[in-house]
Amino acid sequence: MIAADDAKTLETKRHFWMNDREALLGIVILLIIVGSLNVFSSSFIIADTNYGSPYFFIKKHGINLLIGLFVFAFAVRVDYHKWRDWMLFITGAVILGLILVLIFGEYINGAQRWLSLKFMTVQPAEFAKIVTIFVEASYIASRVSKGRPAVIFHKQIIIYGVMAFLIEREPDGATMAIVAGIPMVMLLISNMPKKQKIGLIVVGILSVIGICILQPYRMERIITMLDPWSDPMDTGYQVVQSLSAIGSGGLFGMGIGVGISKYNYLPEGHTDFAFAIWSQEIGFVGVIIVLALFAAFAYYGVKIANSAKDPLGQMLGFGLTALIIIQAVANMFMVAGWMPVIGVPLPFISYGGSSLLTNLWAIGIIMNIGMQAAPPKMLVTSAPPKDVFGRPTLKRVK
Repeated sequence: MIAADDAKTLETKRHFWMNDREALLGIVILLIIVGSLNVFSSSFIIADTNYGSPYFFIKKHGINLLIGLFVFAFAVRVDYHKWRDWMLFITGAVILGLILVLIFGEYINGAQRWLSLKFMTVQPAEFAKIVTIFVEASYIASRVSKGRPAVIFHKQIIIYGVMAFLIEREPDGATMAIVAGIPMVMLLISNMPKKQKIGLIVVGILSVIGICILQPYRMERIITMLDPWSDPMDTGYQVVQSLSAIGSGGLFGMGIGVGISKYNYLPEGHTDFAFAIWSQEIGFVGVIIVLALFAAFAYYGVKIANSAKDPLGQMLGFGLTALIIIQAVANMFMVAGWMPVIGVPLPFISYGGSSLLTNLWAIGIIMNIGMQAAPPKMLVTSAPPKDVFGRPTLKRVK
């Protein structure tokens, strides 16, 4: 039995959660609540104007959320190793979906990215993000288990190349960059030799430059980002309106539902630029809340990845966490005028069914990785102290 004074030194700090998974789940729940409020507030005007009901988008969001929660629950319960067995079929289904989009896809705002089903609209490119992360994680894990370093050029690149090419044909440059870029980020933290990491960075930079040269409109977006007020009524209109919405929010915002930018001033106010509406209505305080939630998500996501019992879980957890955070940072930078307008949704905050399903799928897999992590050793006194919820508070032994 441990003395009472010594036992106090073994107690952990009291938290509202028992482990990193509970913390991550709480963060996701808060993001979903914030996103649902913002989806309705930012969309009810355009929904009423175009579809005759202010609840059009929030109803669809609710349906997408229910489906997404089912996918999340399934992913939590499925051993993440089993996805590797199913990945060949999933990869084939996603590539088929990308091909069907180019043949039968629905045109929206000049892009052919969506397949219309009876009960929902699907964007296959969103699911390609998860596929590439899992394929790359499997490759790196196999190299680590064999005691070999990962290399830049491997046969899995063919899969990324095919998907990236099909996505670019839609066109959807932002998703193409994510599908090709996240595996590169995963390689940079892998056991790949330092010289090859430098080469990988050079390849990435040259690829971006090449795309801008081959597709001049992307360079125009970069130029517009540098000075949107040079053409505020045309190429710079969306950025100028976004900055106006953010600036008018002040410290505490105009109030939920009161923001004026959604009255046909800011295009895509409920999708890509949803964060601008949130900033206008909740203000600087709301911005800090969202930033804090994503920062906490990154912290606990990486912790779970580091605690994984094998290289596959580590790389998969990191890749899926990076997927959420990179999209969040890219969207907020875009809305703030610090990046070109590239059409990246803000996870859980922007309206979009396929994006929501993909993100919840990713969270479910991360949770399963955490569930299978080796439990930490505990020191237990004869009568462990309890928190306000009646749960014993124990200290982890490092």
